[in-house]
Amino acid sequence: MRFRKPQIQVIFMPSRLERVLSQPRLLKVFVAILLVIGFGLTLLTFYPGVMTFDAKYLHEYAMKGTMGDWQSPIMVWLWGLIDPVAPGAGSMFLLIAISYWLGFGLLSLTLASRGRMIALLLPILALTPPSLALVGIIWRDVLFATCWLLAAAVALAASEQRSWIRLAGQTASLALVALGVLLRPNALLAAPILAAYALWLSRVSLRKTAILYAPAVLGFFGMVQLIYYGLLDAKREHPLQTIMIFDLGGISHFARANQFPVEWSEAENAMLLDTCYQPTMWDIYWRLDPCDFVMRKIEREKGLFGTSAISTAWLTAILRHPVAYLQHRSAFMWNFLAGDNLTMWTADIEDPARNVFANRAAFGALVSAHDVLKPTPFFWAGFWLLACIALCGIGWRKAPREAAFISCVCGSAAVYVLTFYCVGVASDFRYAYWAVLAAMAGGVVLLSGDASRPARKHQSMIRKRVKRFSLATKREARAEIMFEQRSEVR
Repeated sequence: MRFRKPQIQVIFMPSRLERVLSQPRLLKVFVAILLVIGFGLTLLTFYPGVMTFDAKYLHEYAMKGTMGDWQSPIMVWLWGLIDPVAPGAGSMFLLIAISYWLGFGLLSLTLASRGRMIALLLPILALTPPSLALVGIIWRDVLFATCWLLAAAVALAASEQRSWIRLAGQTASLALVALGVLLRPNALLAAPILAAYALWLSRVSLRKTAILYAPAVLGFFGMVQLIYYGLLDAKREHPLQTIMIFDLGGISHFARANQFPVEWSEAENAMLLDTCYQPTMWDIYWRLDPCDFVMRKIEREKGLFGTSAISTAWLTAILRHPVAYLQHRSAFMWNFLAGDNLTMWTADIEDPARNVFANRAAFGALVSAHDVLKPTPFFWAGFWLLACIALCGIGWRKAPREAAFISCVCGSAAVYVLTFYCVGVASDFRYAYWAVLAAMAGGVVLLSGDASRPARKHQSMIRKRVKRFSLATKREARAEIMFEQRSEVR
């Protein structure tokens, strides 16, 4: 009697990568290790933080208890509150660094809990020069960006939790959005978009957002007025008139006629219409020789700064010369988006001729990497604006949870950067920092695929394959034994 050796079904064992993906706990451990390394490197590179001139004035205000609206009074109040932790720049640096790594950490761990290997990419992106180079510099724009990153991360993490945890996460996220507006009031137009995500999470509706957009803007505006001038009793220093001064100079240049409510000498008028104008920053008219004669006369000699004379002249100039206004604003915006602007602050404000942390290897390595990348699009505000717009378009076709996150986070960043067309008075890269963080977060969420349901389905499929492999191996072993026994009988 002839016996035929049984056919063995071939079943492939899952790859090592698939086995890791099927174990979110192990992936979370790897993510946590990267986050700890990243935070440690940030401290090693920057602690106690790089003080700028703006930060110096804010810290002095905090120590004196003085509140003014030229810079953000809420940042002054915060700094006074946390200063005992690490007096000087250290306390504010720690606040920025912790919020930065908490934001990236929550996003990474949320994706890791879904078994997404792409979660490992976020801590790595957080260590790249376009994002890391500004974390250690004390600017309110950096704190603003990290607050909104954390707001988005908290909302995403809360979207997968039970009802009471989800509600607490939504409340915390909305509070961080509001804090961002208090830090940067020109975020008024962008805040309702991010707030919509915190409110509705994966159920964000374009119709509801559009209906509530204007009331939300008014609500945030009222909040700024109440907290700035009611609770904090901030002194009005008329920061909006810096925009008007800059616009009056720009319109004068393009219209070839003086638009300021004062008369100039022949030489001053010639400079005002020609050499003084640069579409880079308003400081040219305020403190830079030889054009500082503008604010010297307007503020010190005539006492017009902060009065209705400036706002009336500004409105009249726009109505009379709308084309010149658009030429000026377009020139500024182009320089802001694609110009060679200030990125990483490295000067020691106590001795501007020398750099901070001159003998610190980690800081020197970051500066070198920054210098190599600075001529590239990675340090152009326009690159990150386009990235956010593109992510909004691509992400809209994803599953509701991912689409809501990408559209609201990147959409708020795009709107925020675009507001500088009307209100920008300087072209520093820091003003687009929220777009950098939003594009990185949105891009990784886009690459992560659909939400947790497909991930669980994938993990279930892997477990079934492992089980089938085990059963097939047992069957194969039994068949081999039977074949050998029958061969011996024969």
